[in-house]
Amino acid sequence: NINTEDKKVADIVQDSITKISSLSELVFSKLKLGGRLFYIGSGTSGRLGILDASECPPTFGVEENIVIGLIAGGDTAIRSAIEFAEDCKKSAWKDLQAYKISNNDIVIGITASGTTPYVLGGLLKCMENNISTGLITSNPNTSLCNQVDYCIELIVGPEFITGSTRMKAGTAQKMTLNMITTSVMI
Repeated sequence: NINTEDKKVADIVQDSITKISSLSELVFSKLKLGGRLFYIGSGTSGRLGILDASECPPTFGVEENIVIGLIAGGDTAIRSAIEFAEDCKKSAWKDLQAYKISNNDIVIGITASGTTPYVLGGLLKCMENNISTGLITSNPNTSLCNQVDYCIELIVGPEFITGSTRMKAGTAQKMTLNMITTSVMI
């Protein structure tokens, strides 16, 4: 039954290819100008951003800190859940500032709900500072989707285990991240 649900994910991602391509083109243009790609997320979404970012140097031979994944709660949250870390709207901006983020960079928020305060706050501050933004979400018509430069809505429907966004939503996010970094790095 889980595999039957998972089979739906590739078709859902395929429906967003045009938007994924447009976001990838923006990422490519920022990297070509010496900018960096940041992913921000919490929980599974944050871990997937970190995974994708950490695979870029060995896979594509790019320098460290070209693609950077940040997770609510910091590095400890990679292995252990840090309860309520995602609820602080100011944390992502603080995390981004530690990297001296600029408008040469691009920040992609990854959040199944589209409303995670860590991601929401970080993207809003980026927009205030003229930093390019993208959003990958599994929730349709979130207010943030209408504000970022590019929004990819991967509407996977109910999860096999209610509320477990590490399943279809996480799979759709990972497939999308694979396409973004692969298309801009090769």
